[in-house]
Amino acid sequence: MRHVRALIRPLIGITAVVGGTITFAPAALAASIPVACSENALVDAIDLANSTPAADTLVLASGCVYSMTVSHGGLTNALPVITTGIEMIGPATIARDSLDVFRIAEVDAGGSLTLTTGVALNNGSATGDGGGILNHGAVTLTGSSLNGNNATGNGGGLANADTPDGTAPAATFTNSPVSGNTAQGSGGGIYNGVRGTLTTTGVAGSPLFINDNGAALTGGGVAAVDSTATTLTQTAVTSNSAGQNAGGVYRQNGTMTTTGSPISANTPDNCVGSAPAVPTCTG
Repeated sequence: MRHVRALIRPLIGITAVVGGTITFAPAALAASIPVACSENALVDAIDLANSTPAADTLVLASGCVYSMTVSHGGLTNALPVITTGIEMIGPATIARDSLDVFRIAEVDAGGSLTLTTGVALNNGSATGDGGGILNHGAVTLTGSSLNGNNATGNGGGLANADTPDGTAPAATFTNSPVSGNTAQGSGGGIYNGVRGTLTTTGVAGSPLFINDNGAALTGGGVAAVDSTATTLTQTAVTSNSAGQNAGGVYRQNGTMTTTGSPISANTPDNCVGSAPAVPTCTG
């Protein structure tokens, strides 16, 4: 059945139920795909969405924990690599539930991943960068979260991959906390690499929290290394740690802007070693 859908969809458009009934819709509309609460249903839905260039919306089963027991994107990713525009709508959790080592998601240079309304990516474990998400394209989190992910390289929660040329990765977090992630390199919570763009935005009085993350090197909360731009607005970077310095935010070159974003109570310090200095950060 999935093969038939993949052939028909470019011509007429669909609203599809993975593993169930297919309802047809006008071609101008992107597919909306309800996803049953199972590992295989989620993988099938992403494969279906990747099969054409049109953007698609995956409506995850409300309250479901999608337990990923094996990798489906090569040996390194729980999910198939995102190659087109895919939005996932929660509330739901996608979590590694295995002794095997694999991150949750990888986004290709031509792909985009949007997480909306309480989608949590938890317990990813990457050999290399990006324990939760490795981003070569575009990632947007709105009211979602990255928790308890780990990378042996940079970016425990998310890594904007170092990209000397070609499409520069971009990540945008709105009201989406990043907590309890670790990296053996830099950027325990988030790593914004070469030419990358990172934007985090909270609400006055209710900031976006980047907290309780850890890096073995620098930037326990956030590390921005030769990136194009890092913009922190109403973002609290607190209670993070680093093995060397800049337990909160580490900056190496690139443009950085902080607005209403306290960087405090990080270990062994907040931003020491950054060059240029992190705006408004002391200690």
